[in-house]
Amino acid sequence: MSNYTQSTNFATKDALTSGDPLKIVKGTEINTEFVNISVAIATKADLASPTFTGTPTLPTGTIATTQTFGNSSTLLATTAFVQAALAALHPVGSIYINATVSTNPGTLLGFGTWTAFGAGRVMVGFDSGNALFDTAEETGGSANATLPSHTHTATVTDPGHNHTYTAHLNTASSGPISLDNRLPLATNNTSTAFTGVTVANSTEGASATNANYQPYITVYMWKRTA
Repeated sequence: MSNYTQSTNFATKDALTSGDPLKIVKGTEINTEFVNISVAIATKADLASPTFTGTPTLPTGTIATTQTFGNSSTLLATTAFVQAALAALHPVGSIYINATVSTNPGTLLGFGTWTAFGAGRVMVGFDSGNALFDTAEETGGSANATLPSHTHTATVTDPGHNHTYTAHLNTASSGPISLDNRLPLATNNTSTAFTGVTVANSTEGASATNANYQPYITVYMWKRTA
């Protein structure tokens, strides 16, 4: 691409006095100017639908037409187009999560009003069939569950029972039983009956908090509010 450079100084010729041969514009001079102009025009891009070659460089601050959002053609995208696309991906109510950077997303992304969200809580999916999870931003649960003191009682009931046994009766007043001084088997009196038994243990446990966490990982969370 080249610019037109004038070869003949026509103003200088005009300043010469009449009759000066240098005041005359020659055909070769006019031809040179036309050649210079044609070369410059041939190497310039058209204003309408130009086709660039090589590696064109646009100057900083170049103003272009912002394309319609959602345009997926090969048209050039402006910063306004890109910003609109980012904002569409993060509508009001969106949650932004970052594992290492605590900077407000309004600063990082360049749009929206963001507030810290869900401090000390994990997220759970909406469930219209469960009263605990059927409203957006509904909270519940406890980081520390209280374990109260309590008593376990065990009761064993026995209505009473007897133990019986049978033995040979000795006919002699003393001495061991022998085959000669015994009678047939007979039933002795029953023993003392046993009554019911109740068993109770002492109070166990003490009122205190008990950490009850699911596996977790800490991140920075933000919610877009405007």
